[in-house]
Amino acid sequence: MTTTTTSSRTPIRLGLRANLAQFVLLVAVNALVGGMIGQERTVLPLLADQVFAIGAFTASLTFIVAFGITKALTNLAAGSLSDRYGRKPVLVAGWLIGLPVPLMLIWAPSWGWIIAANILLGINQGLTWSTTIVMKIDLVGPARRGLAMGFNEAAGYLAVAATALATGWLAAEYGLRPVPFYLGIAFAALGLGLSTVLVRETRGHARHEAANHVPRNAEHHDELTGRQIFTLTSFKEKALSAASQAGLVNNLNDGLAWGLYPILFATSGLGVARIGVLVALYPAVWGLGQMVTGWLSDHWGRKWLITAGMLLQAVGIGLVAAASTFAPWAIAAILMGAGTALVYPTLLAVIGDVAHPTWRARAVGVYRLWRDLGYAVGALLAGVTADLFGLRPAIWIIAAITAASGLVVAVRMYETHLPPASTEPLHE
Repeated sequence: MTTTTTSSRTPIRLGLRANLAQFVLLVAVNALVGGMIGQERTVLPLLADQVFAIGAFTASLTFIVAFGITKALTNLAAGSLSDRYGRKPVLVAGWLIGLPVPLMLIWAPSWGWIIAANILLGINQGLTWSTTIVMKIDLVGPARRGLAMGFNEAAGYLAVAATALATGWLAAEYGLRPVPFYLGIAFAALGLGLSTVLVRETRGHARHEAANHVPRNAEHHDELTGRQIFTLTSFKEKALSAASQAGLVNNLNDGLAWGLYPILFATSGLGVARIGVLVALYPAVWGLGQMVTGWLSDHWGRKWLITAGMLLQAVGIGLVAAASTFAPWAIAAILMGAGTALVYPTLLAVIGDVAHPTWRARAVGVYRLWRDLGYAVGALLAGVTADLFGLRPAIWIIAAITAASGLVVAVRMYETHLPPASTEPLHE
């Protein structure tokens, strides 16, 4: 493995083993990032219904719309900021912005406070989660990119699941506020401390990889403007654009699960604790599965794992719409989690495969812009259709959109992962 040195003559080496301590630290930091969003998953939809008495589904999901739009735009900015100022300053800034969120959720006297808290949460998530992704990609190099994304996303979503389960239990025992949100206070303080004191800058690793990088085709060179990167990632480059639309639909599903599933379960007679179990089961399977699926994508390739994952999610969503009791809903949550596990780290690995190291952080930002706009699109689409036609028809519509997204990947995306020894260009 080749090495280079920084100005302080510290050798830079790419690879998981060579950077294991920092990699594990960043996994832990991203678990805390996931915990920040997990504190809302069970409790906030119930707060909208039971505390703030918001009757319309569209109005009750405004907190997800605010979160999704803010996070999406912050993702886009995070890539450019981390290229300009470094990864660590962006990570620390994200934690500083997240500190007030649990306090605002505890003290909110009106729904407007909840929306404001979710704007801050969106900025927190966009800066911190995006940066931990980019830093892990920087550290591990191309050979273990899928594995790295698997561990990153597994840590985040296992924390989402564990916190959703814990807050559901705490809410059942102590009420919807304030006790469930004490976890968020601890997560924010610990995340800020670890990121400030122990996390090291990784931008030098990206520069080291760029010095030895051979573009896969002429369009993927290092001298691209921000507009060109946005156009390639969003529309023009087949693999990048297919990944962007799949990411949007994936988080559209997550917005549906976050906003409407707890209400569906509650109106069907389930208690808060059992709702917490169902809400936690989906991200738990999602999180655990990614530790395997990221590794699989490094060995089997990316395209067909993504296609299968989107179709499996569609089946799970359809089962939620068709069922009316705990057991089939639990099976549906497992199917959705397994499908998302196939998709989530693999889509990020596709971006890492195709984008040049010098603009990879910005490409990740563009992809995550589209992916996290899915929260807003999903909340609006699910809310409007649920108000017009009812909860179950809204869920069926999302299932159909998800299946269509999987077919787009099957038709448009090419395989982006080459064996390490291969030097052949990819066909588009």
